[in-house]
Amino acid sequence: MPGQASAHGVVVLAAGASQRLGQPKQLLLHHGETLVRRAARLAVETRPRDAVVVLGFDADSISRQMENLPIRRVDCTDWRLGLGTSLRAGVDALLPECAGVLVLLCDQPELDAQHLASLCRAWGSAADRGAASFYANRLGAPALLPRTWFDALDAGSDRGMRDLLAQRAGRIDAIANEALALDVDRPDDLRRLS
Repeated sequence: MPGQASAHGVVVLAAGASQRLGQPKQLLLHHGETLVRRAARLAVETRPRDAVVVLGFDADSISRQMENLPIRRVDCTDWRLGLGTSLRAGVDALLPECAGVLVLLCDQPELDAQHLASLCRAWGSAADRGAASFYANRLGAPALLPRTWFDALDAGSDRGMRDLLAQRAGRIDAIANEALALDVDRPDDLRRLS
């Protein structure tokens, strides 16, 4: 893994119960691969200094999807409290030499390695700034945040890092990718995976 001062860590958020969907979205298949494994695989392809997947609901079943990937399991006992709690657990678990964190969700089937590489390049050229995806007229995940912003992540928020991205938009390089607006939240969204 890279040794440069601007090495990043990865947090894959996979703790939720997918209540609106009615089944764990993490375990849905897309091109023969579960969504959670796909997100984790793409994340580790960015060559992070450290990588964690945050688990909660059905943690053991979801953890098995990460076999043979260089990513550590972090159990979030308070995952029911919302996305912010899971994000905080993941960020707090990263090795201290990670100068930033790349945060991924596991319900964006159109995410690809090229987009993640663009985020990493943008952040690597200005590691005191953030780099975030831009779709549906706003900044969102995946996003790469500098370590100096970690304390501003609100564990009590069910919006994850969305508020922080909005508050610091002037200090974030936006990488447009409208395909990321397609996520898997409701039964109707399942058609996109076939």
